[in-house]
Amino acid sequence: MNAVVPLRAIAPQIDERIYVTQPHLPPLEEFIPYLQQIWDSKVLTNGGPFHQQFEAALCKYLGVKHLALFTNGTLALLTALQTLRITGEVITTPYSFVATAHSLVWNGIKPVFVDIDPRTLNLDPSKIEAAITPQTTAIMPVHCYGKACDVEAIQKIADNYNLKVIYDAAHAFGVQTETGSVLEHGDLSILSFHATKVFNTFEGGAIICQDERTKQRIDHLKNFGFVDEVTVVACGINGKMSEINAAFGLLQLQHIDDALARRARIDAIYRERLRDVRGIACVAKAGETVANHAYFPILVGPDYPLSRDALYQKFRDRDIYTRRYFYPLVSEFPIYRSLPSARPDNLPVAHAASQQILCLPIFPALTDDMLDHIIGIISDI
Repeated sequence: MNAVVPLRAIAPQIDERIYVTQPHLPPLEEFIPYLQQIWDSKVLTNGGPFHQQFEAALCKYLGVKHLALFTNGTLALLTALQTLRITGEVITTPYSFVATAHSLVWNGIKPVFVDIDPRTLNLDPSKIEAAITPQTTAIMPVHCYGKACDVEAIQKIADNYNLKVIYDAAHAFGVQTETGSVLEHGDLSILSFHATKVFNTFEGGAIICQDERTKQRIDHLKNFGFVDEVTVVACGINGKMSEINAAFGLLQLQHIDDALARRARIDAIYRERLRDVRGIACVAKAGETVANHAYFPILVGPDYPLSRDALYQKFRDRDIYTRRYFYPLVSEFPIYRSLPSARPDNLPVAHAASQQILCLPIFPALTDDMLDHIIGIISDI
């Protein structure tokens, strides 16, 4: 029989390092009643009561019509492509996390990389048309750092060429433009509730769609294609969110506004105090009327005394873990490098940004003293 190990013997030590992000967690005692309900009901998954409540609550909070929960954002991306029966080629950005392009390849689709806008670092609509071929079926932009894409320009191109638009909105929880939620644009939008995101359910994700019929197809696909106990209508996958994750999400919704407010304050402090630092440029906002401040990216230019990588190392030497999101580009990985659209001369803006980008720590628990320390490292050169 194995001996019981005292909790204090396995409890993690307090980590004084500062990471680029830290998950926002509610008080543990507030989560216990949710767990008790799950223990009492014995319903752990398969669209239980918390799952249904969470979908409804998210639709109301985000201002969207239909939403389907998933166990993570990557499975949501994979399923979104299946939902719309996307094939052939899809135009997308090289300036993203690899899951964006991976979801295409896993569906047997060829990614076609297009350069980004130098101001927002989102997919540049002016570059899309030149990349369209007879095999192009869709566009998959990313609301990078939670900054809204030029959704009107992208939709106009999609309409002209009869293309679908699927937004990788992993960073864009709660973001709004003048027309409302940015998640309402395109045919589908995909959210991630990973621990590193503004809003987390430990792991999780969602697809936002425009109509009930599409949501029904999504719900079938994420549950092996089952319609009922004896009917399977598609080659689906197991993408269902558990009751524990859904219950945690319901609780998180009670605290998200305070978390977003703190992020906004941190963003404002960074912008004010880095404004006059020569060679440091804060990435511009992109037309969102309500931002979520998911990341705080800066560009370390040639006028700054240190290179981007030297500044990155300077932070690491002081136990501050900034991140070079997104370096290298997705198009530079060996699995994508051979694609014609991955050539560096096709993506000059994305390559330049990837060499200069540095995301500074931003999360609700980041204190003003920590901020002073981080900013001081940049400005005291």
